[in-house]
Amino acid sequence: MNAPLPTSIKLDLQGLINAIVQASAEDSMSNPLSAAQWEMLSAYIQPMTLAAGQTLFAQGSSERTLYFVESGSLSVHYEDEKSRVRLAIVTAGSVVGEGAFFSHRTRSATVQATVASKLWSLTAMRFTELSNRQPAVALNVAMAAGAVLAKRMTNRRRRIATT
Repeated sequence: MNAPLPTSIKLDLQGLINAIVQASAEDSMSNPLSAAQWEMLSAYIQPMTLAAGQTLFAQGSSERTLYFVESGSLSVHYEDEKSRVRLAIVTAGSVVGEGAFFSHRTRSATVQATVASKLWSLTAMRFTELSNRQPAVALNVAMAAGAVLAKRMTNRRRRIATT
């Protein structure tokens, strides 16, 4: 078993937890973890902020990071040679990037902050480490993100917004 991280290294996820608990959007994430499991997860995810208008990732990019949205909102849009079409808005308490995270495929859309936003990133490599060291936490995170993906896939309008 791994030794716990010193308190100074652990990140405060209370804002993210509150966002998930209070979220009411159709594709919100359910709270998948106990308090102790959130504490374990804090060693594997990193906080980040986006300014309004800043791009999180572009359509066609190959990175597989999963992002948890603590605050703000993100526009998901598809671009072709002729136009840019908004597919969805993702708000606090949900995730974005779940499509590439699970499928190992390129990003199907571009995601950009509509307002200043705070997110938490979980890279594929850190998820693998989490899976090896804390398999129950990794399973709960994967199931919660998978549930968001399933909700989006059953909603015809949001189906194509799976990133």
